[in-house]
Amino acid sequence: MKAIRIDEAEVVKNPHGVKSQKLYTSEHASIMQITLEPGEKLRQHITPVDVFFYVLEGRGVVEIGDEKKEVAKDTMIDSPKGIMHCWYNESDERLRILVVKVPFPTEPTKFLN
Repeated sequence: MKAIRIDEAEVVKNPHGVKSQKLYTSEHASIMQITLEPGEKLRQHITPVDVFFYVLEGRGVVEIGDEKKEVAKDTMIDSPKGIMHCWYNESDERLRILVVKVPFPTEPTKFLN
């Protein structure tokens, strides 16, 4: 059995410049936790695989395609492959998001900004 506490998970660099922690990687999936502090955001990007997000803490704005929505803790958001998506923390509290990519991406992510 493999068990990882989030406070012990590996912090990995990413093109967004935000805190990202690797929780799981296999040929079938990738699971990360992203933390956005107040005022932080991700770059708009397109992934070559399906992604779903689960808000663990806080609230933020998620943008997928031409839709933008404010979401809060305990919300799951589906983001199909090939569609632009982005996150914004416009609140005054920390935003933590579980990011699951299925299957594990073998092609690079495309950044739009």
